[in-house]
Amino acid sequence: MAPRRTATPPVIAGYTYVRPLGSGGFADVFLYEQDMPRRVTAVKVLRADAIDPEVRRSFNAEADVMARLSTHPAIVTIHQASISSDGRPYLAMEFCPETMAARYKRAPLPVAEVLDVGVRLAGALETAHRAGLLHRDIKPSNVLINAYGAPVLADFGIAAAAHGDDESEVFAMSVPWSAPEVLREEVSGTVASEIWSLAATLYTLAAGRSPFEVDDRARNTSEQLMKRIARANYPQIPVPGTPAELDRVLATAMTREPARRPASMAAFADLLRDAQYRLGLPVTAFEVAAPEWAGAAPVRFSDASVRGPVITTVAPNSRRAQRAAKRLAAGVDRDGLPVAAVAPKRSMTAGLVGAGVGVVVVGLAVVVLELTGLI
Repeated sequence: MAPRRTATPPVIAGYTYVRPLGSGGFADVFLYEQDMPRRVTAVKVLRADAIDPEVRRSFNAEADVMARLSTHPAIVTIHQASISSDGRPYLAMEFCPETMAARYKRAPLPVAEVLDVGVRLAGALETAHRAGLLHRDIKPSNVLINAYGAPVLADFGIAAAAHGDDESEVFAMSVPWSAPEVLREEVSGTVASEIWSLAATLYTLAAGRSPFEVDDRARNTSEQLMKRIARANYPQIPVPGTPAELDRVLATAMTREPARRPASMAAFADLLRDAQYRLGLPVTAFEVAAPEWAGAAPVRFSDASVRGPVITTVAPNSRRAQRAAKRLAAGVDRDGLPVAAVAPKRSMTAGLVGAGVGVVVVGLAVVVLELTGLI
């Protein structure tokens, strides 16, 4: 099947189009330069022919989730979300020049870097989980590398609530990195399944291929991979010199039974940090949001409304202007007194508009000042 052509980039106020970055099933990604403040941004734009209530709901949720989480240093930063001049919703975020998928395909990552990436991403996901959110599509292509060479988690397009009735029944099946219970469609995502996916992603970075791939490409179809994942017989990382400590930690996180995996991303991070210590490597700081932050402003996954108009429909100071207009028509001030009756009290105002101005003119000046909100 031929790849889909990238759509025409939209006109976005305050941004200048530079070049395309890529395209997916429902959206295209372009590089823009923002005018104020000056910076390059990656802008994800929904395809015009893909917009329906469900896609809009998913897009709104992605924008809200990223805005909620992107203060974490290991989650891609969002700058703005709105609607372009031609009506397409867009999401402007930090530009990351590379992905971990591109990195591991060139060569497996060193063990020290794999463990460091694991702790950083575990902190990002623990932060999401404490906020009641699941990513549900953890894989190397969704781990970007920012301008400083640090890993950041991206693409919360199918994120969901960890608890409650808002969870969508969309099953994310990036087969090589999905947990057995997700492939069996028993759950669409849990903390335990995300621990599996992160471990499978780290395995991929260390091995240069996903955990259950074999050397014979003909035996790596989705169906064959799913059968091997269902059995969950952990294969050791096939890179000479890989320490057994790394295999031990990843095998624990990729146990077939969810209940036997680490209880949380924080617990998984502890195992990764312990491996760093045992191997004599620098121990990566585990960064997670404070509990006070986690309970604030939950994301509404059911919101499919049109949000972010190009021009606001709310008039500034509209109620004040209406009240002042009514008073002007009635010839009274804001205390309800006739304008002429209060003229002697406005002698200082008369001095401002010029000596010798009559009482009627002073009264009109007062009303004008009220209309403009100066008094």
